[in-house]
Amino acid sequence: MVEMSSKSKPAASLSSLTAPALAALGVVFGDIGTSPLYTLSTVFSSTTGVSTSADNVFGVLSLVFWTLALLITVKYVGIVLRADYRGEGGVLALTFLVLNEHQRRYPQLLALVGLAGCALFYGDGVITPAISVLGAIEGINVIAPSSAHLVVPISVGVLLVLFSFQRRGTPFVAKLFGPVMLLWFIVIAILGVKSILTMPAILMAGNPIFAVRFLMAHTGSLFVVLGAVFLSVTGGEALYADLAHFGRKPITLAWLFIAWPSLILNYFGQGALLLSDPHAVDNPFYRLAPTALQLPLVFLSTAAAIIASQAVISGAFSVTEQCLRLGLLPRLQIRHSSPDTIGQVYVPAVNKLLCILAIAVVVAFGSSNALGYAYGIAVASTMAVVTLLELVLTHGRESRSARLQFWILAVIAIADLAYVSANFTKLFDGGWFPILFGIVILFVMLTWHSGRKAVALATTKFEETPSEFLSRLDARSITRVPGTAVFLTSSPTAIPRTLVRNVQYNKILHANTILLTFVTEQVPHTREGSRVKVTTLGEGLHRVVCRVGFMETPDITHLLREARNAGLRIDIADAVYFLGRDDVVVGPLGRGMSRWRKKFFLLLTRLSQNAAIHYGIPPNRILEIGGQLHI
Repeated sequence: MVEMSSKSKPAASLSSLTAPALAALGVVFGDIGTSPLYTLSTVFSSTTGVSTSADNVFGVLSLVFWTLALLITVKYVGIVLRADYRGEGGVLALTFLVLNEHQRRYPQLLALVGLAGCALFYGDGVITPAISVLGAIEGINVIAPSSAHLVVPISVGVLLVLFSFQRRGTPFVAKLFGPVMLLWFIVIAILGVKSILTMPAILMAGNPIFAVRFLMAHTGSLFVVLGAVFLSVTGGEALYADLAHFGRKPITLAWLFIAWPSLILNYFGQGALLLSDPHAVDNPFYRLAPTALQLPLVFLSTAAAIIASQAVISGAFSVTEQCLRLGLLPRLQIRHSSPDTIGQVYVPAVNKLLCILAIAVVVAFGSSNALGYAYGIAVASTMAVVTLLELVLTHGRESRSARLQFWILAVIAIADLAYVSANFTKLFDGGWFPILFGIVILFVMLTWHSGRKAVALATTKFEETPSEFLSRLDARSITRVPGTAVFLTSSPTAIPRTLVRNVQYNKILHANTILLTFVTEQVPHTREGSRVKVTTLGEGLHRVVCRVGFMETPDITHLLREARNAGLRIDIADAVYFLGRDDVVVGPLGRGMSRWRKKFFLLLTRLSQNAAIHYGIPPNRILEIGGQLHI
């Protein structure tokens, strides 16, 4: 009986990982799993000028093999996935880990690097749906070349359906993602094996010598070729971004045993096909399949492309929510599409923006080959940021494992730098788009953050300290009225201007007056029951500080119930909420933001969601007290 139990334990453990690994297969690997649709056709296109000679095919396949091995298997699966920040992954989480683990030098520079990586991810969110859908629909060119003019209109239609479906959420559809992607990987592996069997010698391309020879023979067009080869790992950043949803072990299992082998087999199968039929270079992926199966393969490819797009779009929603919690973007409406999974959110404004830009990109570029370099520059830059932050994180650690990771990352950083440089050679052939888009997003983040600091500084002029307020309160003829008043304030120490003005002009103070402050912690989630701190400042005057994680949406009613459980005697049902409604105007020139940035900040404030809606305050319980602020 004991032996049975010991043997069944690993089986049970493996069984417990199977379902998460299948789910990870659908969400995490949808993007990188569809890269065979366009990678080799881009490498051997007229843009690169690389012919389909035997030396070139072996060299390119060797580059693809070792790029996947180093950047994804070694870097992400072997090292980066271990650097979680309280279970969270992604560029922002890694930035927090770097800044908080030790006292780092140049914290502002490191934070800026992290924000730049976050901004570039939005460019990925625009280009991934465009190139994935285009690459799938281009199968029409193989089946019916006369219908090639329909590729762009059909792609636009698929994108419209994809983005319009976002509002319904992903909980139900997510159950289909894993099985569909499992079928996808099985199919592309079978297609690859079928072609490899006709030319088994193609497996020798795993030898790195072929990659070195190829690079030495193409020094003149080296960067152009590397930029095309890099498309084989686009989507790899999703392994880290979705860490919190599935965990390291399921992601690792899905990559090592399903995704990676299937991709290698398909790439090598395409290489064998190109050696036997150089004319298949126009679309080697679809030409792997028999003619009778090419149409079903187009449908399966389209489904896989939609799944790949879904993963990145959902990632953009999650990144937006994190940025909102950190005060890096104007308040936007966020809808939680799942009562069970926090990460499944929908941001209507971001969805509309991504939809418009993705369609514009499809129409402007017209093909996956033309869009390939714009895609690569966004992903390569994001991956380079992750490598840089990981180097900072592992530098100075004394353990043998950390030192080994540092030197491995140092070698990989050279490859990252090569791929970033390679993709920047196509800056004026489409690569400018994700860079420009990332710069705009970064500018918005920095301007909003600086503007909020300027507003906070301006409001402090109208605030009072608790001792000043209480001393003046005793000297005034103030009427205490029954009920509960909640004043939202960003300061956890001062008396807000809304309360000062209310007492000054209305001469009243509620029997229970609550000063409510939300503090966003640099952690994804805070533990319920320890999020609220209640301090009594005077008779009937209380300060409530609520600490929430940057992945959480504050629920003001729920948090006030926690405060009541902590000993605060209030009637939440009858509470009145006082909000500041200031007219912010550009003041005289001075230190800080330039005048034109201040005007841009004011434009952003108009896009910001009302605080009452953001915090879920009942509209019929709100009173607004306004004034004018100069920044």
